Amino acid sequence: MKKFIVLLISHALALAIGFAAGIYALPILTAPPAPEAAAVETKAKKAKFSGEFRRNLKGSDSLHWGEGKVFVGKDAISLMGELAPGPDYKLYLSPEFVDNEQDFERLKPKMVRVGDVKTFKNFIVQVPSNINIKSYNTVIIWCESFGQFISAARYR
Repeated sequence: MKKFIVLLISHALALAIGFAAGIYALPILTAPPAPEAAAVETKAKKAKFSGEFRRNLKGSDSLHWGEGKVFVGKDAISLMGELAPGPDYKLYLSPEFVDNEQDFERLKPKMVRVGDVKTFKNFIVQVPSNINIKSYNTVIIWCESFGQFISAARYR
């Protein structure tokens, strides 16, 4: 009986580790190719504002982070940098700087969701024409599936 319990626990642990690794790896394996640096630089030249994602934000940790330069323009928001891989990333604009999950949840009704972030090294997200970037001052990356703060950058 003792051997059965040990086998059951070890197999359950292996299954849990495999499941967690799959959740982490799947977005990496299914991500489209990241935009080339030249494409991001082209968008950066047209940007009206810029900011910086930093790893050391209050709500970031070793699995949820972003780093690099963010460029905010009328037509596109782009990143020259990296994000920790994960599923279902969304890009939001906020009227206030946010650096953790609690503040994000509190201010979410005042934010606008711009679009999906599907790459983890560099990205370009088109800004819908009905969004006025001057009405906001912060870019936020949020994992919608798990309600997890990834990173933020103040641009104004």
